[in-house]
Amino acid sequence: MLFSGCYTCFLLDLYAKKHIFAIHVHAACWPIVAEARGGIVLWLKSLLIMKKYVLALVVLAVTVLDAAAQQVDTRTRIFNPDVRSLQVAPASNRYAPPVVVLGGDDAIRVNFDLMGYSVHYLRYSVTHCNANWQPSQLVESEYVDGFNQADITDYAQNSGTFAGYYNYQFVVPSAQMPLKVSGNYLLKVFEQDNPDDVLFQARFSVSENSVNVLAQVTSRTDVDYNDSHQQLSFAVTAKPGIITDAYNDLTATITQNDHYDSETMVSKPLMVSGNRITYDHMPALIFPAGNEFRRFETVNVNSLNMGVERIDFYEPYYHAQLRIDEPRVESPYLYDQTQQGAFTIRCSGSDQSDVEADYLVTHFTLHTGQEWTGGTVHVDGVFAQGLTPEQTQMRYNAETGCYEAAIMLKQGSYNYQYVWLPQGSTLATASPIEGDKYQTINRYLVRVYNRPFGSRYDHLSGFAVAFSGQ
Repeated sequence: MLFSGCYTCFLLDLYAKKHIFAIHVHAACWPIVAEARGGIVLWLKSLLIMKKYVLALVVLAVTVLDAAAQQVDTRTRIFNPDVRSLQVAPASNRYAPPVVVLGGDDAIRVNFDLMGYSVHYLRYSVTHCNANWQPSQLVESEYVDGFNQADITDYAQNSGTFAGYYNYQFVVPSAQMPLKVSGNYLLKVFEQDNPDDVLFQARFSVSENSVNVLAQVTSRTDVDYNDSHQQLSFAVTAKPGIITDAYNDLTATITQNDHYDSETMVSKPLMVSGNRITYDHMPALIFPAGNEFRRFETVNVNSLNMGVERIDFYEPYYHAQLRIDEPRVESPYLYDQTQQGAFTIRCSGSDQSDVEADYLVTHFTLHTGQEWTGGTVHVDGVFAQGLTPEQTQMRYNAETGCYEAAIMLKQGSYNYQYVWLPQGSTLATASPIEGDKYQTINRYLVRVYNRPFGSRYDHLSGFAVAFSGQ
């Protein structure tokens, strides 16, 4: 065997001294060492190079793991269970995605209830985020013109309802909270005397509109043709000098029906021709078609409402029993005009529904005939954003063969659907219950971010909203 015995000492000594050959070996080994010296040197040099690569990989892995550990949860979340009926949308259109133009006339309106009979004095602040919804490098003074806290002064107590609550609302940007730059923002609402006691957080975006974005949707996709998917394509156009390097500076995100958990991101366009930048034929632009949202109304507690079997009063609340639903995977597509998952607070005969609408324990029922394994069934819709999976989860009733859930909801009109959350996953899907029909009307939000060389944050340069089937 070559270098038997003292070879180990030789190798360790040689390696430790980084191929310096002032070493001590047995006299009997020198002929062998001398003969193989050249090959050994090359081999050990390769080991040294490999060592550098291994160390680099270790450093990279540690960096990635450290970055993952430092990821901030910026999802829309409700931390205080007394917060109900949270709506975040442009003041001009409650059904539009939460995006407004920097310096424009519109603003994001935030409306919510805080259950109980005592008034709470609340404030809010904002955090600037990059395209991936992680906090940017900007300090507060760079994105807020003034103090990054503002009081919520518009609130009122419920009137004539069994459920006690205070309704709060405010707009941002505003004179109290003027924003200086475009991008994504995370809004936090907290008790006035305790900024660490955050009631909820929510996302919204502010666009520069320095580029034009044109988007369209088709059911003739790269994976199927008029079947179960929809495919988006969009083009970005800008004046000369706005975008200097489309392949490295631009990032785009696509959101279907406010489902931010399944938001996709593309970083490279398909092609650039003059001032036109095209995005098409990419896996990230293909989405399950889904199905039209189901609907119900509870605007009148004294008469029948759409989708409601009956309304009863059991101290201390009204209870609304919705009609029993069935899975729609095998059902043919049926058009219905919906609001892509949104809800509207409305009380019959009232022009002040924000404070005169009551709360009802709303009972959802999905008939399956058997309990499904490998995951859980949940109720979904914009009204469920911010709620925990435990609050939206349905329980199987073996006696009725149905999944059931009861959620406290304010009077109004609601869009909803049922979703399946696989065990061990955080991403729910409606496909196994609602099916995927290519004719479904979905809303797609495209946001285009620009980060020129040397910039410290992602500018939201423009956005577009496109509907399938149009």
